Parts: sequence; C-alpha cells; structure tokens
Amino acid sequence: MTIATVRRRGPLVALFAAGALSQLGNAITTIAIPLIVLQTTGSAWATGLAGTAATAPLLLGGVLGGVVVDRLGFRRASIIADIASGLTIAAIALLLAVDALPFWLLLALVFLSNLLDAPGRAARASQLPELSVLAGLSLEKSTAVDATVSRMSMMLGAAAAGGLIAVVGAGSTLLVNAALFAVAVVVTALFVPVMALDHTDATPDDAGLGWRGITAGIRFVWTTPVARAMVGLLIITNLLDVAAFSVLNPIAATTYSPDGAAYGAMTAFFAGGALIGAALSPLIPARWPRRTVIVTLFILTGPGIFALFALQPPLPVLLGGIAAAGLLAGPLNPILDTALLRVIPPTIRARALGALSTGVAAGMPIGTLLAGAGVDLLGLAAAYLVGGAAYLVTIVVLGSGRQWRSIDSLR
Repeated sequence: MTIATVRRRGPLVALFAAGALSQLGNAITTIAIPLIVLQTTGSAWATGLAGTAATAPLLLGGVLGGVVVDRLGFRRASIIADIASGLTIAAIALLLAVDALPFWLLLALVFLSNLLDAPGRAARASQLPELSVLAGLSLEKSTAVDATVSRMSMMLGAAAAGGLIAVVGAGSTLLVNAALFAVAVVVTALFVPVMALDHTDATPDDAGLGWRGITAGIRFVWTTPVARAMVGLLIITNLLDVAAFSVLNPIAATTYSPDGAAYGAMTAFFAGGALIGAALSPLIPARWPRRTVIVTLFILTGPGIFALFALQPPLPVLLGGIAAAGLLAGPLNPILDTALLRVIPPTIRARALGALSTGVAAGMPIGTLLAGAGVDLLGLAAAYLVGGAAYLVTIVVLGSGRQWRSIDSLR
C-alpha cells in the first residue's frame, strides 16, 4: 500500500476509529448507569426511570438534532456530541465519588448525556459517502465496515464494562468511559477532514432553522417512495424485534436456566452472528436484486427465529438457530444504509437520518407493551407465533410494491 493510499484512506479509518471509541463509551454507559442507580437508590422503579431518561432524548435528538448537525457541519457536530457525552459522564463519576449526586441530578445528567447521541451518530454516518470517495472504496464496503465496527464495539464495550465494574467499581468505570470519548474527539479533530458537499439541491427554507428546515428530513422521507417504504418496514419489524429481545426472549431463557442466564448466551450468539454477517455483506453478488435480498433476509431472520423459539427446542439447537439468524441479519443494515445515503441530499442528510432513526425507535415502547400483554393473554409459545405471523405479513405487504423499484439503482 502506497503512502498516497494511506493518506486517502486515513480519514475514513479515523472516522471508523472515532465511531468505535464512541460506541464503546455508549456500551459502557448502558451497563454502568443501571448499576449506579441500584447502588444509590436500591429501587427497581428508579432504575426503570433512569432507563426512560436514557431513551427519551434519543427520540427528541433524532428529530431536532439533525437540523443542528446539518447547520454546524458533520465533523464539528460529531466532535460536539462526543464532548457533551464525555463531560456529562465524567460529571456523574466525579459527583458520585464525593457523594454529591442526588437522584434528580443523575437523571438530568443521563438525559443530557444521551441527548446528542442520535445527532452524533447521524453526523458520523453522514460523512461516509464523501470519505468513501476519498478513500477509493465503494459505499457498500464502507457501510459494511461501519456496521461491523459498530457491532464489535458494542460487544466489546459490554464485556469491558462488566470486567471494569467488577474490578474498580461503576464510578471509576465511567471515568474510563469519559476518556474514550475524549480520545474520539482528538481522533476526529486531527484526522477527519471537513469535506465539501454538493449544495445544488438546497433551498433557503430547507437550510434554515425555521419549521421547514426542522421538518426537511421528515418531508424528504415521506415524499421519497423508497425511503418511505424502508421506514414503514423497519418501524414494524423493529417493534417486533424489540418485543422479542426485551420481553419474550428473557422469559424464554428462564425455561432453560432458572436464573435466566441463558439469555446472555442468546444475546451473545445473535451478536456474534450479526457481526460476521455484516463483515461478509460485500460478498453478496451485485447482480442479485436488492429488494429480493432484503425480503429474503427479513423472512429468514424474523418469522424463522420466532417460529424456532415457539418450538422450544434444546438449548444448543436454539443457540445455533439464533447465531444463524444473526448471520443473516448482519447484511441488512449495510444494504439499507447504502441505499439511504445515496438517495438523501447531502444538505439534509443528518435530518433525514435523524427522522429515520426516530421513526424506527418510536415503535419500541409499543412493542414491549404488546409483548407483555401477549404473554399474559396467550402464553409464551402463542405470543411467539403471533409475532412471527405479524412479521411475515409485514414483510410481504410492506416489502413489495413499486416504491422499491429504485433501490437497485442506488448501489
């Protein structure tokens, strides 16, 4: 590899590295904060409230943060997001160390820490097209690497959090977390350049901070058939996925081990399979129609795994099926992300991505509520069967139609 090649690919590698550090930090926060709440309050209700404080700003930041990102610039916005996360996490750790962290202040800091997470992720993802061109890599390969790095960081972050908390405690672990965000800021500031964007499609209203500017991303998604089709499909499938992973699967795990320890194995096997699947996604032949690939992968991973859980097979068989489902699910994000990044105008890229992530996340609370009610009313196996049937109908209905025709031209 020549020095010129290293220089061209360096910014993209730096973007992946900064993203990995930020994802590591978020994974550690996800593990450490609930433990801190339990240690300081001893209340399960308070822990749930802290979870709400962590997830609510994701919806708000996704919609409103995008316009700020598009105005500030992708690189600057990603730096500010990491600085905000690092400072709030460090504040939690330091206040905890001096016993000056009342619960209300902890909730406020958790809220602020997560407020810029969605805009930060959108800002980082928005830099992929231009940096991929600079690096001489296809957008398909870049999104595959991005998905692989993201999944690996979340896995390693969760594992590291458990080890650090056991050795040094949750408060000190958060200081390590804050340091990760600081390094991410340095990497972005030093090695990720500001890329020129094409503003030919921009209008004064869309570029401004007024109502049309704030809603530009939402309007783009609604008026662009392929983007609208993706969002409709992902809202329902994500709702069902969250219902399974957050409610049904933990209950199913207790049938294999009294303490539910099998749930950790289920999560790890799916994550490992998805990691490999994302890494291998560029190997999918380019001649295969992308809509056919998307629908096929969704059917195999969604209804298939719901049906497997409903059968309650021996744990080794179940874990093998979960790993296979993860492997097949891995390519979905790179394929969909590539299409979206190609169709979204650069000037509203962060707003459109924020609107997409908010719409997809909006169904999560509904999914968990429906899953809990379904188990109470129907029983676990029947709840899985109903969920799998709903998954299949969603894919068949929302995965077909003329709105998908343009997706093969977005490669």
